[in-house]
Amino acid sequence: MANLITQRSPGETAIDRIISGKGTPESAWQGWARLNALPEVAPSELVPLGGRAVVVAPHPDDEVLGTGGLLALLSEISRNLLVIAVTDGTASHPNSTEWPPERLARVRPQETRAALQRLHLRQVQVARLGLQDGDPERIEASLSGLLSAYLQPGDIVFTTWRYDGHPDHEAAGRAVHSAAQALDLPCVEVPLWTWHWASPDDTRVPWSRARRIVLDNATHARKLRAVQAFRSQLEPDTATGQAPVLPEHVLARLTRPFEVVLI
Repeated sequence: MANLITQRSPGETAIDRIISGKGTPESAWQGWARLNALPEVAPSELVPLGGRAVVVAPHPDDEVLGTGGLLALLSEISRNLLVIAVTDGTASHPNSTEWPPERLARVRPQETRAALQRLHLRQVQVARLGLQDGDPERIEASLSGLLSAYLQPGDIVFTTWRYDGHPDHEAAGRAVHSAAQALDLPCVEVPLWTWHWASPDDTRVPWSRARRIVLDNATHARKLRAVQAFRSQLEPDTATGQAPVLPEHVLARLTRPFEVVLI
């Protein structure tokens, strides 16, 4: 994830997905009966035999926060995996002398590698596109074309939801959806910041498309350990006094014993 943000969607006249403050607490989500009653989907249904899961992550850590458990379960059933990092997450600590962009460009890809190792993934490849973090217009303009070199028949593509609230997430979601559609590939969207700005029964969220991927205890534990690899995002910035990019209240919404996708 990257620090911030608010976003206005194409065609909207007002900002309606604001990322500020602590957002909707996890206790509110857990008190919503529908969340735990969302229909379940098995990894083998999402990625059939012979298919490849391609996870397109706007920032390092999005692939683990959104689909880390799914990746681990797919690996266990011998599915091929490709993680495409759109940016190297160099805008996560603005104006920081402790975490300047040059350091983040080195460290954040290393954190991703460590996290994927902690998930015990087999048959996983990682591609880094190196687009500029925090530049959603460039991301949207460039990403679809770049993906054509990686996508192939039989792929099932996963990415952040087109209306997730974070500009980079939305830009990547639109570009990936467009690229997948052009190649007639399924595109599964993953809400991440949605859990911050939305509320239970929020009509802005297409709950009818939402499905739960249930994580067994061992898989959930691996995901929790993988998240801890992203140290740059988990610790306060001593140079600026800023809180962690991923504080506990954010992690609580993203490290449940199940993951939610929109199909």
